[in-house]
Amino acid sequence: MSRKIKTPLLGGELKLNFRKYHIPAAKVAILCLDGFAHEYLDLALAKEKMPHLKRMIARGYYTSARAAMPTYTNVNNVSIITGVAPDAHGICGNYFYDAKKNKEVMMNSAEYMRYSNILAAVAGMNRKVAVVTAKEKLKDLLSAGLNGIAFSIEKGYRTYEWRLPSLYKLTGMKAASIYSAEASLQVVRAGTRLLEHDYADFVYLSLTDYIQHTYPPDHPAALDFCAKLDREIGGLVKTGAIIGATADHGMNAKHLADGKPNILYLEQMLTRRFGKGFRVILPITDPYVKHHGALGSFATVYVPATASVREIMAWALEQEGITEVYDRQTAAKKLELPDDRIGDVTVLSARNVVLGRSPRYHDLTQLEAPLRSHGGRYEEMVPFIVSKPMNKEYRQRGFMDLRNFDIFDFTLNGLWEWAD
Repeated sequence: MSRKIKTPLLGGELKLNFRKYHIPAAKVAILCLDGFAHEYLDLALAKEKMPHLKRMIARGYYTSARAAMPTYTNVNNVSIITGVAPDAHGICGNYFYDAKKNKEVMMNSAEYMRYSNILAAVAGMNRKVAVVTAKEKLKDLLSAGLNGIAFSIEKGYRTYEWRLPSLYKLTGMKAASIYSAEASLQVVRAGTRLLEHDYADFVYLSLTDYIQHTYPPDHPAALDFCAKLDREIGGLVKTGAIIGATADHGMNAKHLADGKPNILYLEQMLTRRFGKGFRVILPITDPYVKHHGALGSFATVYVPATASVREIMAWALEQEGITEVYDRQTAAKKLELPDDRIGDVTVLSARNVVLGRSPRYHDLTQLEAPLRSHGGRYEEMVPFIVSKPMNKEYRQRGFMDLRNFDIFDFTLNGLWEWAD
């Protein structure tokens, strides 16, 4: 593969979405480690499965941050690339009820974004920006306004960037199924190669959570994946890039002792108790039914005019397995959600419970393992890693309410070597 001609990296200041970013004259890689609850990283580190990450943490910065609610992929990836919460950028799920169209739709299109993309703004500073995502559903959102490279591992072999060699030549890997550990490995490998061969100098890499949906942290397959991912991270470190990494959400077991999913069919329950007319929206809904069967720990409910919102809320709070219930205004404020894109009532469930609509709505035959999923409060805390040490100001900020969408701020602005 021929190398592109190197050009000097340009730095500068960027003001966007109420923040100011110092864009360094250095390579930068930001990673979204899809589904990486602390338990996965911490156990793999303790078992010496991730030596490259361990060295990076020792030299840099590692703490916890709070993800955006609901704890789903689209919501948090967009929060990360805009630096703001969902009430500002407008993406409140993988799926929602579009009241203007009177239609339930996937929330994969950039047309639903209300704030600008940091990646597009950096590309506008004459930096070579690339987005690599495992999941095709994220590509349009992550590349909104971007004059640069953007592709998914899922569809990259058919719709690949004209300016690049084949994905196989780029990564040395054969095509990976989206339902595999290799899809995530290819994301990091592709990002590394783009940096190595000067196709890009600023990359955003978003993995997939197949492993976390399928295996608990102590399973050999999960530990093996962490070891393989660590080798890819080691290659990324060798590029000399400043690396920031966080996750979009954690992951928890959502099944009973016999392995059956632990489900509250909320729409069915409401219909039986109060009558017809309820619309329950499950924002986890996306094409990857083998991961979760459209079952997560967060739901929003549109209440018919014949029912009382207060009565519905009081009833929901009495149901075993439901932990939080809010009306529209409270949910918008407390959970930082756009009030025009959520229902009359928002419901969150317990650590081991998921919310569904009705049995016929969910095809559980697609699940390949006992259900592991996310979406609620118990998947909110995620890792937050920067490859270099933080200055005093940012270390102090790290003890406050750190958010996963602060990762660009900390990686670009908070380094000790740039302190006054």
